[in-house]
Amino acid sequence: MNLESSEVKALAAAFEGAVKELPTPYDIPQVEVAASKLHAVCAWLKERGFNLLLDIGGVDYLPRAPRFEVVYHLLAVPSMQRLRLRVMLPDEEHPKVASVSDLWQSANPAEREVWDQFGIVFTGHPNLTRILNPDDWEGYPLRRDYPLRGPRALHSEEAPADRNRFHPIHFDEN
Repeated sequence: MNLESSEVKALAAAFEGAVKELPTPYDIPQVEVAASKLHAVCAWLKERGFNLLLDIGGVDYLPRAPRFEVVYHLLAVPSMQRLRLRVMLPDEEHPKVASVSDLWQSANPAEREVWDQFGIVFTGHPNLTRILNPDDWEGYPLRRDYPLRGPRALHSEEAPADRNRFHPIHFDEN
């Protein structure tokens, strides 16, 4: 079951200038939300029955500006209405958006994953630490400008696995 157009229009009217309905080829309505109003929009939606946050994902559209986007998938149970929120982050150097982990507990690990992979900061998050990569990992692997071979590519052209791969091993004759 989908949200009726009138309900999306009510959301846009409640947050005039901060929420814009987007066309979608899918059966899930989607809206663009201003980063500065995300938390207020999410609280408004939760009060109106969107009691489940299914997922949060990061997107890097390099070279497009704005480069980063955070996508939220919401579900209202038991009506099974779905909604997608798309939040464009205007600051490419320091992308950030408010955490919604105080509204939905499922946001906590999802926000950590997006931060760990894209470097998007969720302000107000209670424990924004690495969740997939080791603590000493350099950079954010899902950014489009991240080196294909990881941080070692910044220091060396040769990967450790390539050493002696196509050349015979020469032993010291001593």
